[in-house]
Order: sequence, then structure tokens, then C-alpha cells
Amino acid sequence: MEHSTTDTENAIATEIKTQVVRQKTVSVDPHATQKKRGTTIQMTDGVLIPRKDDNHVLNAWRITFFAALALLAGLVVFKPSPYRDIFLVTIKGAPVTFEVTIFAIMGAIVIGLFCGLGSVSKSRFINMISGVYVELIRGIPLLVQLIFIYYAMGRFFHIEGMVAAIIALSICFGAYMGEIVRAGIQAVPKGQMEAAIALGLSRGQAFRHVILPQTVKVILPAVGNEFISMLKDSSLVSTLALSDILRKGREYISRTFLSLETMLIVALIYLVITLLLSRLVGMLEERLHENG
Repeated sequence: MEHSTTDTENAIATEIKTQVVRQKTVSVDPHATQKKRGTTIQMTDGVLIPRKDDNHVLNAWRITFFAALALLAGLVVFKPSPYRDIFLVTIKGAPVTFEVTIFAIMGAIVIGLFCGLGSVSKSRFINMISGVYVELIRGIPLLVQLIFIYYAMGRFFHIEGMVAAIIALSICFGAYMGEIVRAGIQAVPKGQMEAAIALGLSRGQAFRHVILPQTVKVILPAVGNEFISMLKDSSLVSTLALSDILRKGREYISRTFLSLETMLIVALIYLVITLLLSRLVGMLEERLHENG
């Protein structure tokens, strides 16, 4: 009789534990979490990523993009002198602009990931290091960082213009990316980690398989905007004698003194590129949400 009572108590205890785990794991479903929270992060001065539900023919993105494209094409076709000449000169700097931006955003994501993880770390020392890095870098203008790395550090290390530009952009935007990652991690409910641990996962496994996938979906719009902002800010690398779009335009101005016409074409090129990238980032975000 006593043995039967013990078995009954063990069965009841097991059933209670099972129910607790089930209650905790209900929120692990990323779709349910997304519907409940609907979290978005906007932490940048980049262009607004088009929304999927904004299907109106005359939305802001379509008006701006097609107006800029029509104006650029009209100037190049109907006024070849000087606008076609300016366009053919300045567009040659596009490969340098994209090369700097792509490599720098990769570096910024790596730095931002470590910085964001350090910001949510339980170690006060690591938190302090991440906080000092973020406050220090965000408090110094990007142009000053570019000049410092290229000229000041160039006295001790031989740094080429391209390398200096990528390092400076990576360090600068890495601080902003770290804040985005931190906010994305904190946007995931704490119950997700508790539920994953209750299922037998370690903290590292829970972070990789439960927290990180949801964080990526939350921060993707902000990361896309940072990429677009970086592409615009890459125009500052012209101070390092890199032949980007703006540098090509300034060289053309020095030869012809057509400053207004040249800057108009440069502005339209940047506008068309950033709007096109914003649409691509929006499509990527939609695809990620559709695939879960």
C-alpha cells in the first residue's frame, strides 16, 4: 500500500512538471511572439523601408524613386551637355562606394554582435567595456575618426585609404550596431530563455536556437537602415582621396567649375541607389518573416 502511494505521488509530481514546461514553452513559437509584440526598431537616419501593407499606387517610396529616376534620366538624355558627361564621370566611383560599404557593414555587424552581447552580459566588467566603447565612438564624428585613423595612425602603421575607410566605418557603425543588437536581444521576452532551459537546453544552445533567430527578425529593418546610412556616409571617404562617387564629382567640378550641375547629379545618384536598396531590404525582411 505504501509503495502504491509513493508511485502515485511520483506520477502526480511528474505530471505537474510536465504541465509547467508546457505552459512555459507556449511562447517559444516565434509567430505567436511576433503577433503579440509586433516589435520594430528604428534607430537610424536612413530612408524608411517600404512596408508590405503599403500597396497604394502613389505611396511615398514610389513617388520619390520614380521622380528621381525620371529627373536623372531626363537630364542625361535631353541635356547631354553637361549632364551626361557628369553622369558618366561620377558613376565610375560607384564600385568604390559599394566596396567600402559592403566590407564596412560586415565589419560593423561583427563588432556590433560582440558589443551587443557584452551589453547584456552578466559580467559588470564586460558591460563597462561595451558601454565605454559605445559612448566613446558615438561621441566622435565619423569624419574625425576617418582623419584620425588615416593620418594619425598612419604615422605608426602604413594604412591605405581603402583600409582606413573600412576600419573607420566599421568601428563607427559597430557602436550603433551594438545598440541595435542589444535592443533586439532585450526585445525577446525573458520567458523564451526560461522555457528553452526547462526543455534541457544549455544557455548557449538556447541563445543560438531560440533567442538569436528571433533577434535577427526584430533587428533586420534597423540593420538594413544602417547599411543604407553607411552607403550615404561613405561619401566622407572622398577626404581620403578615394575615387568614390562624390570624389569623382569634386574632380569634375575642379575642371569645369559646374558645381551646381555636378552636385545635382551626385545627389540623384545617391538618392536612386538608397531608395533601391531600401526596397531590397524590405523584400528581404518580408521573405524572412514568411519563412519563419
